[in-house]
Amino acid sequence: MPRLAFAPHVSEPAPITYKDAGVDIAAQDAALGAAKDAVRSTFTPGVLSDMGLFGGLFDLDRVDCGGHILVASADGVGTKLEVAKLCGIHDSVGRDLVQHCINDILVQGARPHFFLDYVGTGRLEPDVVASLVRGCADACRDNGLALLGGETAEMPGLYGDGDFDLVGFIVGSVARDKVLDGSRVRPGQTLIGLRSSGLHTNGYSLARKVLFERLGLTVEDRPEALGGVTLGEALLAPHRSYLELLWPLLQEDKLPGLAHITGGGLIDNVPRILGSCDAVIDLASWEVPPLFKMIVDAARIDRDEAYQALNMGIGMVLFVDDADLEAVEAHLASQGEEAIRIGQTVEAAGDAGVVRWA
Repeated sequence: MPRLAFAPHVSEPAPITYKDAGVDIAAQDAALGAAKDAVRSTFTPGVLSDMGLFGGLFDLDRVDCGGHILVASADGVGTKLEVAKLCGIHDSVGRDLVQHCINDILVQGARPHFFLDYVGTGRLEPDVVASLVRGCADACRDNGLALLGGETAEMPGLYGDGDFDLVGFIVGSVARDKVLDGSRVRPGQTLIGLRSSGLHTNGYSLARKVLFERLGLTVEDRPEALGGVTLGEALLAPHRSYLELLWPLLQEDKLPGLAHITGGGLIDNVPRILGSCDAVIDLASWEVPPLFKMIVDAARIDRDEAYQALNMGIGMVLFVDDADLEAVEAHLASQGEEAIRIGQTVEAAGDAGVVRWA
């Protein structure tokens, strides 16, 4: 008779849950729950939806902007996030993100209406994510726009533990006759520079390599040149929003052009709206802040690379007609803002406008 064969007993493998795979939905819910009140505090009359829907709803008519042209932009914080991680401070980069995006549409004459955030991470830490979102919410509330929605994604394998990225999307609007697109920039206009509060959100890959690797500094160090603040505090100084300061001038049509000085510095950003003009800028017209001097001197880079990699102390450039110059400077002075005459527009020497040094 044939012998009976019995299959060996094989135990069933244990279940693999989503959490076992690295995605903790409960942690995500906890993070969003912790930030819920901050988000709702930003809602403006245009917001028609609450948190939790698939998309946010916004009514332009409720904010007296029916028929306006929509202006949208997206950006990230970049490697300033690495400094935030070293310092254990996360809300400030949320503010950086919002205020950077505000300035990006402000220079086209637009007022922001709502903002969307995106946080991608390897392992979701509820306190970190909640702090990032609260930072975005605080900046939205301070600048009068709604944090309309966002996304939090936990992606183990794509990001390492402790890694995260922060990205934002902004939508605003502008009346058709107030769009700033460079068409009103002409030779003979004065360029007024407004100070930055620090590096803002560009140049951090260079700054980190120079300050942390070449000079061997840490975020807790207090270089004498910085006047007593730590290096971390100097590097995390928030990206300024120029909205409240400049909005009255835009409403009065006193600014035919604006340039937000971000990645690319003065060299790349001013030409965006020059058209058939060149900009002649006098680099001696303002004192470069000590943090920039530290980076440039230690990096041993030339002048043009410095003014392309970093904002060098100027965060916004205003183009002003002679007839409005006195009024613009008076308004800025009334707000405690120094108006630095950094140069002027002239006839272009070539086919496209460029920055030239005086």
